[in-house]
Amino acid sequence: MPTGVARIVRLQGPIRLDKHAAPASLVAGFAVAAALVVLSRLDLGAEALRLCLQVSVAMTIGELFFACLFIGRISKDRRQIAESEQRFRRAMEDSAIGIAVVGLDGRFVQTNPAFASMLGYSREEIEALTFFQITHPDDLHVGRETMEGIKAGTVNAFQFEKRYLKKDGTAVWAHLAGSVIREEKSGRPLYLVSQIEDIDARKQAKARIAEAETRWNFALAGAGQGVWDLDIRKGGTTYSSALVKMLGYADGELDGDPDRWLTMIHPDDRETVAEADRAHLDGQTEFFEAEFRMRHKDGRWIWILDRGKAIERDGDGRLVRAIGSLTDITRRKEAEERLTVSAAMLADEKERLRVTLQSIGDAVICTNAANRVTFMNPVAEKLTGVPAEAALGKTLGHVYWAVDEETGHRIGVTRPAIGAETPSDQNSRAVLVRRDDIRCSIRQVVSPIMNERNEFCGLVIVFQDFTDARALQRQLAHAAAHDALTGLANRSSFIRTMEEIVDQARKDAAGAGGSDHQFMFIDLDHFKLVNDTGGHAAGDALLKRVAQAVRGVLGPEDSVARLGGDEFAVILKSGSTAGARIAARSVIDAIAGLNFTWDARPHAIGASIGVAAINANSGEADEIIARADAACYAAKAAGRGCVCVAPDDKSRPPAPLAAAS
Repeated sequence: MPTGVARIVRLQGPIRLDKHAAPASLVAGFAVAAALVVLSRLDLGAEALRLCLQVSVAMTIGELFFACLFIGRISKDRRQIAESEQRFRRAMEDSAIGIAVVGLDGRFVQTNPAFASMLGYSREEIEALTFFQITHPDDLHVGRETMEGIKAGTVNAFQFEKRYLKKDGTAVWAHLAGSVIREEKSGRPLYLVSQIEDIDARKQAKARIAEAETRWNFALAGAGQGVWDLDIRKGGTTYSSALVKMLGYADGELDGDPDRWLTMIHPDDRETVAEADRAHLDGQTEFFEAEFRMRHKDGRWIWILDRGKAIERDGDGRLVRAIGSLTDITRRKEAEERLTVSAAMLADEKERLRVTLQSIGDAVICTNAANRVTFMNPVAEKLTGVPAEAALGKTLGHVYWAVDEETGHRIGVTRPAIGAETPSDQNSRAVLVRRDDIRCSIRQVVSPIMNERNEFCGLVIVFQDFTDARALQRQLAHAAAHDALTGLANRSSFIRTMEEIVDQARKDAAGAGGSDHQFMFIDLDHFKLVNDTGGHAAGDALLKRVAQAVRGVLGPEDSVARLGGDEFAVILKSGSTAGARIAARSVIDAIAGLNFTWDARPHAIGASIGVAAINANSGEADEIIARADAACYAAKAAGRGCVCVAPDDKSRPPAPLAAAS
């Protein structure tokens, strides 16, 4: 090597070419080597030669440096692409929502496990299918316009709902949202990336809600009822479709102003409605109820039965929300008016008939001595269901068949005793059985027809439809003896029962040898807290539960009553104190075990019980109740939830039993 070249090589160091260097760098390296050889043969000065070589080497090193930078940038881009691919792959693999990459022909390029699991396939199975093969046949049209927009370049993102078919053939609703991946330069769509969420449960829930609402609306419409909802916070009243239709309006046409309905009420009825409204808002009535006329949209008046209830008040007791219903009772009112007119006409006719035939009531059937029908008035036709033309000449049993309400035995209509001066009431429990098996309670009067020779010529049977009156009698009798809330015996009927038992005990004192009954006085513990926190509605509901619990642990022969408030009383058939303690303990456990919740808040109550014997030496009924009451008070003083037995010796105080006894 020439001396000058050697010096330059030593100064610059060895020249190394990277295998990844660009072709231009390689050429430059060879050019430097060639220059060293050529210059070594030329007769140039050492300094000139050194300068030339330095310039060449510097150019070569610069090109190599930039080549290395270019290679590093490529490596960095490759790493970023690999990381991006890794993130995308993890997002797909770990996503709880189905993800699919789909070609424009509907074939799956790639899917994640969540999507395959949603449809019951493996990834290999579902990636061998197309979107069209797993779409419900009825939903193949869904997304068609979207695909056209994607191909036209007007759509870059999309979302819609459709049904897919699972591997077992069942349908599942899904929400699909996705984006279009396009070629960067040309904008040509390459494939779609979609997220598929299973919304089948939500769809089914909405369908059930819609079905329930439809049934509710049909029920209201079938009953001729509409619903209104007054919400002060929302600033007005909303009405159901059935209600606005009832008044001739369209949906939403009446919504808004809460006082608008007042302007639609007949002027003669407004004061009555306002009074009922004030009574309910002031807490005087549990429900608002009024019958009045409202103006239909076409101008006519229709009769309305309005029932409602305040369900929410603010801290000052002012109304916040109320809900109620309207019922069109126009036909009923018209019928009542017709009945009123008919009743007046019937009263006139009855008066005329009373003058002619004093024994005629509402329905009359006359027979001859052979018990064959000779006359039948229209009322009798209606009640028996047999026209007069078909009844004449037939035996009475063919037309009139009465049975005893309690025994079901036939009541025979026979000739009254000879010489009887007054009609005979054959049976106060008579029930008329028609040929079509329709039954109605009746009150009948049978009168003989006697000729001038005092010979029997037939019967006049006067009877009335007594169904409503008899039902009312039963209702009044039951209401007079039972508590309206719990259905148990009320105080007055219970006192009567006590007095009867005390009287019987005195009569049997000679041979009884001991008390025949035990009396329990039950007072609830912590009941006031339920009323204070949950309101009287909660208290009433709890009292009903208590009544059921007490009745459930006692025998059918034991008498249970509600004396008032949260006080109950029991007359036990068992005459022993030990039996009374066991029964009382059962009652306490049953009441304590009530799982009562009101407005999502649990309430726990208990009971304290005082027991007193009922025998000939116990005194009057009120004395027995007073001793049991004192024993109950002692039980409360002893810590509540226990039983205290009143001693037979009236001078000694009652002794409480342990709560666990």
